[in-house]
Amino acid sequence: MVIEVSSFGKLAVVAGVSALVSACAVAAVSPQPLRIARLGVDGIEAGPPKAGSGAVAKASDGHFWADAEVASTAGAKEQVHFLVDTGATAVALTPDDAAKLGIKPTELKYGHSVTTAGGQARAAAVTLASISINGARLENVQALVVSDGLDVSLLGMSYLGRLTRFEATRDTLRFEP
Repeated sequence: MVIEVSSFGKLAVVAGVSALVSACAVAAVSPQPLRIARLGVDGIEAGPPKAGSGAVAKASDGHFWADAEVASTAGAKEQVHFLVDTGATAVALTPDDAAKLGIKPTELKYGHSVTTAGGQARAAAVTLASISINGARLENVQALVVSDGLDVSLLGMSYLGRLTRFEATRDTLRFEP
């Protein structure tokens, strides 16, 4: 009995043998298990965040929360508790956090329509003098004060997008200004 194998079949066998040989060679050269991601890249060390590192740890709820020192153009400087949200176009402040920074929410012009998890809302554009998270400081950050619909202020892309880099690992989010 003669079994004929098509060209495609021969190619599949060669590819399979090649993959097996390559895997064995990698195992022989590097007996340690391979990692999908490198945690220590370009001077950023793996492990829990250190003060001044521009990093925050993942909270038990699975989210990254950042306690930032925020300065307003009104001169106030306060701690603001942010939920890090890469889906938010801009830093979004609750009216309470804005008031804490010396911004008067009742005197703002809410000329922007935004969509929050709670639905449609109105927002007013403001500029924050600076936002600093564990040493990752940026100045003149555009933000929105959202009239209602936010339970917590959001650290959005008007801050994150200006960083040289931000990187998420399983347990840490690192910021590089």
